[in-house]
Amino acid sequence: MNRVQLKRSSILRMALSGSETMDEDGHNGETFITRAVKIGAVVVLYWFVSITMVFLNNYLLDNRDLDAPLFVTFYQCVVTVGLCWLMQLLAKFWPGLIDFPSVSFDLKTSREVLPLSIVFISMISFNNLCLKHLGVAFYTVGRSLSTVFNVLLSYVILKQTTSRQAIVCCGIILGGFWLGVDQEAMTGSLSWTGVFFGVMASACVSLNAIYTKKVMPAVEGNIWKLSYYNNINACVLFLPLIAVSGDLGSLASFSRLGSLRFWGMMTLGGVFGFAIGYVTGLQIKFTSPLTHNVSGTAKACGQTVIAVVYDSSSKSLLWWSSNMMVLCGSSAYTWVKSREMKKAPRRDPQDSAKEKLLPEEKGNIGV
Repeated sequence: MNRVQLKRSSILRMALSGSETMDEDGHNGETFITRAVKIGAVVVLYWFVSITMVFLNNYLLDNRDLDAPLFVTFYQCVVTVGLCWLMQLLAKFWPGLIDFPSVSFDLKTSREVLPLSIVFISMISFNNLCLKHLGVAFYTVGRSLSTVFNVLLSYVILKQTTSRQAIVCCGIILGGFWLGVDQEAMTGSLSWTGVFFGVMASACVSLNAIYTKKVMPAVEGNIWKLSYYNNINACVLFLPLIAVSGDLGSLASFSRLGSLRFWGMMTLGGVFGFAIGYVTGLQIKFTSPLTHNVSGTAKACGQTVIAVVYDSSSKSLLWWSSNMMVLCGSSAYTWVKSREMKKAPRRDPQDSAKEKLLPEEKGNIGV
């Protein structure tokens, strides 16, 4: 017993005194405390960017003087394209500091990415419309069915079966969704239009994952190149949609169209939309996909609490229970799938690639 205690105390002293430890990738030179601080900073950064982005989008979309959700989404795509150009330029001047691929527009590549872009604009449009009609407090529940659609689409499109444990987790999510809809309806604040948009956004998140995997070879597997082409295509595809949706009329009658503050907030929304992709990858790099999902679930819970407190609204116990059912069901599903992947390390590489078509990250928490 003394020997075990000695080992434990020695390990604790090594950690606290700054002895070197081995990181996840097998590299030496980083103390336990240093790595813990880095991980904590990355998680805090992810929470800050993600929560701020949701509230900022809600502010822009909830503007009673400007009812132009498609234009807001279009402008954010334009900002993303501009930031891709800027990052590419900065990477040439400071290659050691900024790592960003060199991208130049190629029409053939753009056509290959086009099917994904159609799903992409559907996803972000339905996502923003859901946020506009449901608000931040009910946003997590309204966008909670992505995991369920992942299971359905993996069976219908990829012919993959799902374990009983994973189906039970989906049942919990469905139960939380219906309970949340019922409780929100009882308060008199439920928008069935928002619920419809939330369901459509959840379906598009799953379809987006499938098409992302399919078009990855066209951009050499680089996520930033994919983002560049995806957003360029989206900018073009949004133009006719904006013309027929009536957003142009709303813009023409908007009194603050020349306001620097308005365009500053619009641009900031685009910057945060671009940044969420970076901090998501950063959190996965410093932790793990499973830990990232747990962090995302906790973030969604905190986001809901902040929204309820900010709105000074009172919610019933069953309303909070619906949120917890959705969050716990999503976390349990991620845990179950993680265990299943670890139990089958030698399966066919093609099967492993297919499973990666349906990531749960955005579907679970509604980033």
